[in-house]
Amino acid sequence: MEPAELQQILDHLLTHWESETVEFKEAGNDYPTDRIGRYFSALANEANLEGAESAWLVFGVNDKTRDVVGTDYREEAERLQSLKQQVAQDAEPRISFRGIHELRAPQGRVILLEIPASPQGIPFHGRVTTTAGTARAWVPSASTRSTGFASRPRDRTGAHR
Repeated sequence: MEPAELQQILDHLLTHWESETVEFKEAGNDYPTDRIGRYFSALANEANLEGAESAWLVFGVNDKTRDVVGTDYREEAERLQSLKQQVAQDAEPRISFRGIHELRAPQGRVILLEIPASPQGIPFHGRVTTTAGTARAWVPSASTRSTGFASRPRDRTGAHR
């Protein structure tokens, strides 16, 4: 993607803020791959539930203030792109990021991890995860075997209970 298109996506995500399909993290110069995998699972599963094409995990943004603060996470392009394979190793089925996009914004470097909607519940390390705003619900994958996905009840506004 071109920088102007990435900036437009970032601006849109910042305007609409965090939801079940968007998560912001500062990430600094390191962020645990296992935690990224759990976010991948949760966000992909929520995108599926909401009928969204993609979900986003964005590094370099303060999740409380919405300020772009920049990130030094995996500065080397090859190491950054290797994240796709690392996540796919523990996801079932073996899918990974649709794209790992790097934006050099005036305020700092931003990484936009584009996550496809899951075709079914995606376990990571044997657990299917879903979101409730910024809280995560860990659902054992054994509970998903009959339906392929473990959903949680929603109230009449569409929010998870």
